[in-house]
Amino acid sequence: MDGVRHFLLALQFFTRVPVTGRLAAWVGFSPAMLRASAAHFPGVGWLVGAVGAGVFVLAQSGLPGMAGGVAAALLSTIATVLLTGAFHEDGLADVADGLGGSVERTRALQIMKDSRIGAFGALALVLALGLKIALLATLAGQGAMNVATALLAAHVLSRLAPLFLIRWLPYVGDEGASKSKPLANAIGGGALLVGVLYALPAVLLLLFTQPLAQALAALGGCVLAASYMGALFARRLQGFTGDGLGATQQLCELAIYLALAWQA
Repeated sequence: MDGVRHFLLALQFFTRVPVTGRLAAWVGFSPAMLRASAAHFPGVGWLVGAVGAGVFVLAQSGLPGMAGGVAAALLSTIATVLLTGAFHEDGLADVADGLGGSVERTRALQIMKDSRIGAFGALALVLALGLKIALLATLAGQGAMNVATALLAAHVLSRLAPLFLIRWLPYVGDEGASKSKPLANAIGGGALLVGVLYALPAVLLLLFTQPLAQALAALGGCVLAASYMGALFARRLQGFTGDGLGATQQLCELAIYLALAWQA
């Protein structure tokens, strides 16, 4: 039952799904439990991806044509953003502001703690959301089920990637103030295995529903995006922050969409 509690805690932390009342009392809370819940981050991706896929398929069924595909992509993106409370998009904006606003490590970390959004963060959000909608609309030309597959796989696999950053990089955020601090301690091999097991069906989904070259490109793109972010944080910050995990999720998600939408 501990696994169920940890999953529900991850759901509460990473989404706006209410876990309240007697259910919340049963789940409980402690920093150790929150740390253990990180293993279920890809599991949360299955829910977010399913909601995004469901909204897209429903919207496109009533909104045909190219414009309908764009509208369906926009509605699907709105649904996932509302479900997660823009948790990861906020991380992307903060990382863009911090790394774009200063080359000096300490100053960059200070900027990332500022709740106000700057020019770099605003640009990153506009470009990332615009690209996401454009890629999903492009995939719509291949059929609604292709988009559903892309959304499911991308939301799961992009949430596995941050676990490797937690595993391999030190935490460099504000330990006293960050709500992500309990997640920051290096996760163990068992927790990482749980995350991989959540993600394995997403890998198989890509391999059995997409052309092999595109499926491999999507998986490779996710790995490359995560590796790039890990190298960037190691070089610029000497570690990762909670915002960095969110930014990594966003970049990996986009990399998967791009690979699946690309027509050689």
